[in-house]
Amino acid sequence: MHNILEVKNVVKQYGDYTALNSVSLNVPQGSIYGLLGPNGAGKTSLIRIINQITMPDAGQILLDGEALNPSHIKQIGYLPEERGLYKSMKVGEQCLYLAQLKGLSKDEALTQLKYWFDKLEIKGWWDKKIQELSKGMAQKIQFVVTVLHQPKLLIFDEPFSGFDPVNANLIKDEILELKKKGATIIFSTHRMESVEELCDDIALIHKSNKLIEGKLDDIKRQYRTNSFEVGILTANVEGLMYDLTQKFTVGQTQFKSLNDELKLEIQIGNATPNDLLQILTARGQVTHFVEKIPSAGDIFIKTVKEN
Repeated sequence: MHNILEVKNVVKQYGDYTALNSVSLNVPQGSIYGLLGPNGAGKTSLIRIINQITMPDAGQILLDGEALNPSHIKQIGYLPEERGLYKSMKVGEQCLYLAQLKGLSKDEALTQLKYWFDKLEIKGWWDKKIQELSKGMAQKIQFVVTVLHQPKLLIFDEPFSGFDPVNANLIKDEILELKKKGATIIFSTHRMESVEELCDDIALIHKSNKLIEGKLDDIKRQYRTNSFEVGILTANVEGLMYDLTQKFTVGQTQFKSLNDELKLEIQIGNATPNDLLQILTARGQVTHFVEKIPSAGDIFIKTVKEN
């Protein structure tokens, strides 16, 4: 798959502090790419370099095969975590101004703004000042001015910050729609449930270094622990537990009885799921049998703790 953005061995230093230590990333075209990491990991430094707000000390960035240059600014839409609207300026006037900075003519800007204001049901806000809007309302305006010039690369830094659940879901749907229309999206967030819902690929940066990169599904498979959640109805609990502990590790902390059904977490090691099922079915009626695949949050916490 073609990579729309390639980050090659980028280094960024602030005095004696290294914010990015030879970081390389590949963002596939048409994907939603999760850029993850704890606070201070280096994510914001990288995003600022991609947006040409600052320059790298070493390394190279390619956008669609070309070395990043000032002409690419119009092909990128950036929604920063710290929003940057002019509070005393009217909404419509500000949107027109920012759209034209991104290369749209006034007529093109008006057409796009009408589309988005209708779609998000915010037509009545045109003559309001930003300072008159709630935080969530201002977030919607920031989202619109980020996407209205139809950039090929969108960078959203904590896009759901300040939204109630209804509007967060609305913006999530719009992000997915933008992907369907061909946009590539870099998505930086600490909300791991959003990563699970939206991201095709992820990268994890920690202490200025890239630790993980790839397809989210592939990474989750790499971190699997061969653990299974099991539910079973049995008349012989002691016999079942004896058989299981001869071959497997049973998570006693997950052991409980509910309506005479045993709930177990079992790690099978080098055995197969069929080996486990054979023992279970010999001792009772299996009601639940599912592999525990680690979540993006599990992987995030494990990797950060180990590094």
